[in-house]
Amino acid sequence: MSDPLLIVGAGAFGLSTALHLSKAGYTDITVFDKDDSVPPKYSAANDLNKIVRAEYEDDFYSDLTIKAISAWRTPLFAPYYHQTGFLHCVSKTCPEKAVGTMKRFWAAAEKHANIRRHVVPINSRQDILDQVWQFQDGPLTGWRGYLNRFAGYAQSGHALAAVYRELCKIGVKFRLGPNNEVAQIIYDGASSNGSKTARGVKTKDGNFYPAKLVIVAAGAWVSRLIPEIGSQVVAKAWSVAHVKLTDDEASMLRNIPVTYARDLGFFFEPDPKTNLLKLCPMGGGFINSDAKTSVSVPPEGHARSAFMPADDERKVRQLLAHTLPALAERPLVNKLLCWFADTSDSDYIIDYVPRTSSSVVVVSGDSGHGFKMFPIVGSWVTDLLSATDGTQREPRWRWKMPTAGSSASDWGESVSWRVGETKEFSSIEAIKSKI
Repeated sequence: MSDPLLIVGAGAFGLSTALHLSKAGYTDITVFDKDDSVPPKYSAANDLNKIVRAEYEDDFYSDLTIKAISAWRTPLFAPYYHQTGFLHCVSKTCPEKAVGTMKRFWAAAEKHANIRRHVVPINSRQDILDQVWQFQDGPLTGWRGYLNRFAGYAQSGHALAAVYRELCKIGVKFRLGPNNEVAQIIYDGASSNGSKTARGVKTKDGNFYPAKLVIVAAGAWVSRLIPEIGSQVVAKAWSVAHVKLTDDEASMLRNIPVTYARDLGFFFEPDPKTNLLKLCPMGGGFINSDAKTSVSVPPEGHARSAFMPADDERKVRQLLAHTLPALAERPLVNKLLCWFADTSDSDYIIDYVPRTSSSVVVVSGDSGHGFKMFPIVGSWVTDLLSATDGTQREPRWRWKMPTAGSSASDWGESVSWRVGETKEFSSIEAIKSKI
């Protein structure tokens, strides 16, 4: 436990891993990130807020989220967790697939002993107004679903910053900034059976840092360091925008639940410091397929992703027209595409990279539902490292050999809880450039 251990990525999965390894007794941990501050701008978790809800179609993830919520209530994390509730509905014109997804989530909430007593059925506009008076000016046409009060959100960027401060206190080292971007993992030469062993990493400035273990928690950029991961983890993005509110408007919306219309999008209560109301549209997401490998990777340069596609803007304005019509035509600010690591089955990958002599671990595949697990993700890494046979005990989190001919566009609507077609980034960037 005193050997040098390197973590690539200071996002949610990387910081949580550093925290739990420190608690487990590992004493020589260094975290690398290409941004010069934490939370890094390249992390999907560098955001105002993320949904924390425990109802899943799969009981496995429901039970994990129950554990995560307990951890969100501990001193380090509690200031950033807000149990405002989760209003989960569909509108009158919602596609049947989205209606079915909402109903399955509702059924999952109703059957779970820890959640069911917090569930309020929503069958009419009045049912919503009885719970959320702030929507009194909204038509809420055909909205139906449920309100789960055992849910809410976490202030993701602030939570990352808090864990970063804690890690600095307890002796975890950080190497931040463009020169400290990990350019490659350095291996000993491959043996006759193709196996190799990581000796450390080389950064963009040419420096070498030795390690006995390299943990790659690089989010959407994971395939740049571990190309053999292929298409089992790809970069996918959804857009985000915000409305700037006055103090009075923000005060009026204090403590509203996370409001989620499955066919349109969702928003949160306004951020208390900035008065920003965050809006996210629903859809199949965007990929950026590499011409040579067909694997999606984020576009180079953060500025290229600083916009919201026109179709997405129409969705979030429609969402506001349903709920808060006075805001429906307000300017949208801080627009961006949020890139994360996606898997076809929405399962995470937490495992040793094959044929690396247990010297490289990948922690990836958040698939748009990973941040709620921030307080406990790192414990899964310590469990892996403590397995005497080097085997990931949870089969769904194991490394999966890529299927021949598979590509980043093989999933989109095939994922049960997503509605809409996955589009190439080039198509929306081209439209943006013409505006």
